[in-house]
Amino acid sequence: MLEAHYRAEGVTVRRDYLKFDSEASAGRSAVFVDDAHSLKESDLAHVHSLLGADHVDVIIAYRPWPRTKALRELVAAIKEQTPPIKLKPWSLEEIDDYAGSSLGTRVSADVVNKIAELTGGMPWLVQRVVSGFHDSGSGSSAAGLVSHQGLTELADELEEIGGISRDTLLAMAVGDVAGVHPFPALGGAGGDFDEAIARAKSAGLLLPTGQLIPLVQQSLLAAAPRYRVQELQKAIVDALESQGPLPSGVARALAQSGFKDQRVGHLLVEAGNAALASQPDLAAALYADAVTAGTNELALAARRAQAALALGDLDTAGRLLDDLLMQPAAPDLRRGVNVSATVWAQRGMLARGAEVYRWLGPERVGSSGPLAAVAMVGSGDKDGARQMLDAATPSASPTVLAVATTLMAQGIYDTLGDRPQQAVATLIRASNLMTSSAACIPLPDLPAALGAVVALHHGDIRVAHSILDAALAGNQGGDGGRPRLMLLGAWVAMQEGHLDQARCAIDEATELCDSSFAPRDQYLLDVLEVAMARRTGSAIDLVTAWSRAQESVSRVSVDLYNLLPLGELMVAAARLRESRWLEPHIEEAWALLAKLGNPTLWAVPLHWSAVQAAMLNERPDSISPHASALVRASSHSHAASAFATAGRVWISVLGSKFDVAAVESAAHGLSAVGRPWDGSRLAGHAAARASEGKDMSQLLACARGLNPNTGLSQQAPPSPEAPGPGETGTAASPTPEQGKLSAREYEVAHLVLQGRTYREIGETMYISMRTVEHHMARMRRRLGAKNRSELLMQLRLILRDTPGSTD
Repeated sequence: MLEAHYRAEGVTVRRDYLKFDSEASAGRSAVFVDDAHSLKESDLAHVHSLLGADHVDVIIAYRPWPRTKALRELVAAIKEQTPPIKLKPWSLEEIDDYAGSSLGTRVSADVVNKIAELTGGMPWLVQRVVSGFHDSGSGSSAAGLVSHQGLTELADELEEIGGISRDTLLAMAVGDVAGVHPFPALGGAGGDFDEAIARAKSAGLLLPTGQLIPLVQQSLLAAAPRYRVQELQKAIVDALESQGPLPSGVARALAQSGFKDQRVGHLLVEAGNAALASQPDLAAALYADAVTAGTNELALAARRAQAALALGDLDTAGRLLDDLLMQPAAPDLRRGVNVSATVWAQRGMLARGAEVYRWLGPERVGSSGPLAAVAMVGSGDKDGARQMLDAATPSASPTVLAVATTLMAQGIYDTLGDRPQQAVATLIRASNLMTSSAACIPLPDLPAALGAVVALHHGDIRVAHSILDAALAGNQGGDGGRPRLMLLGAWVAMQEGHLDQARCAIDEATELCDSSFAPRDQYLLDVLEVAMARRTGSAIDLVTAWSRAQESVSRVSVDLYNLLPLGELMVAAARLRESRWLEPHIEEAWALLAKLGNPTLWAVPLHWSAVQAAMLNERPDSISPHASALVRASSHSHAASAFATAGRVWISVLGSKFDVAAVESAAHGLSAVGRPWDGSRLAGHAAARASEGKDMSQLLACARGLNPNTGLSQQAPPSPEAPGPGETGTAASPTPEQGKLSAREYEVAHLVLQGRTYREIGETMYISMRTVEHHMARMRRRLGAKNRSELLMQLRLILRDTPGSTD
């Protein structure tokens, strides 16, 4: 290209530089010198002499090694005139352009990527690959880019290109030993290996990592006799082993080239074990290479399954464990059982995980007893959990991790009694110790997740928040555990009424989860969307979220630790008149609680959900058993007492015979046990049924104060008919362009354009339907709209640049 440029400019191009006399030449000349690194000192001295001629341009190309004294002096002299250009591998775009221009047609991105991977972007290799397209016709796909003949021809040329013996190159290809120093003498591959590496790098045969370019490696292996490859493989292992541990990079290359040796397999297993907790993807690759190197596949099944589990690949983990658990004397059995139970738990089928522990039995459970107990309590087997805890005690080791799992199991078991506060405290300690241990092991659930769920059931929403924040800060469960903890954090924020925070947590969890969520966490996510749609009052969003949640519900079974989402679905189903569809799941939940003796902590929130669902279904007759259960539990459960009181008051509100002070007290009681939105909703319903204007204002102020989403807790309550001064709402404040509307009217308009009914708008803003109608009539008069259609058209124009507008 450069030569063509000079010729186009009318410059004489000379390649016979040894015969060129700059003093005798006339006119401008360009002298090209290739492979300057291979020239004799006398030749380099002649080229050096040409630099002094003003009418002569000297262009030299040389490799970075070897560099003689004469070449260094020549390069230094040229640098005084112009900086050197360091040639780099071609980019994907450059490869694409070259292939397209050479072949006369564009090749696919798949082919371009494969060429880049095979050649490392080295232009001379790219050119060889592309030129082979003309002969093989393989340019249409990424498979078979280079024929076997093409590989062997390249292997024949490599020795000449690099100036390195074939055996040395083959040793590099076989063992990936470019980074091993000092490299052992390998018979025919002896000599100065450092010099060979330098030559290979200079010739463009190595990647930046020091490994041979894949195409170079493949060509050498394709051309070499199999017996010679095996001889070199064994020689590499023997020689390197005498110097110390075999480098894992060499071991992987040997395994991937088909070499089977127990020493190589053992080293890869050890390297995989070291990476398992922090780099499960690397561990999975190392274990796979170990199997290729001849390690017993069954012996590694449990560890490979654990790596797959950490990567979120439940299907692969399950397949690996199926073969293991069918063996009467399976190796690494306890680990395999722990992984299997965790896979079942993440699939949302905790009872299956408990069955795996029953199959293992108390006599073999050992240190896994606490994990078995957590699975069994969650699936309704209290006696089995006690058995597993007792069996684990003698063999439990005193490590931080062992104490953490023991406390986790004990805390969960204690939730079945009448001292829930003690259970929460035990789970907090378990979570802190698990974080401190920095362990990433298979668990039915993280201690922080269980602690937060128990705290929510107990009504300690701030404690739940604290447990999750500490666990996330300490990276409990590693990267794989983060999405679940964030979804639970979103649930806490949603229950507190902070929907923006909940949305942020959901988005972050989704971003962290590369593929799809495990079924258990997908269920939690889908119910979260239902809960948030119900709290924003959007009927369309609620129906959409409900459809997704129905699918998730069908994929998971009921267990003790997912009762909160089920309770949320119970209320949503009542609002959507879908309660009959959910009945089998609700019956399963009551049956599970009955098997455990109806523990107060776990049963109370579900009874409260049942009360709310009954009120929405307008079936007061079905409230009685749940209300009675809440009353019975009130003596030893603060949450039950708050729910029982709120239930009585809500019934009185439905009958329009209520005391305002009692409503306020009940609403604040719900907020105190982590249900501020329920309390706000109770006050809002009472306000809508208040007969006196001052009672309505008082109750609306209470409702706004309990619901963070209204942004009205510091504002004066509105009158029954007109907006109060200076009020703001959930929608963004109007800009000067929207100044035709008051702040309150702007909020109403925003919700109307979202398709909300007057009733839904009233529930969202905690105003009566009559007040919504008043705002609409006032906007119509102010804007001069003749009818509702014209009003909506004008509102769209006013709000069209507003975030959240439907226009």
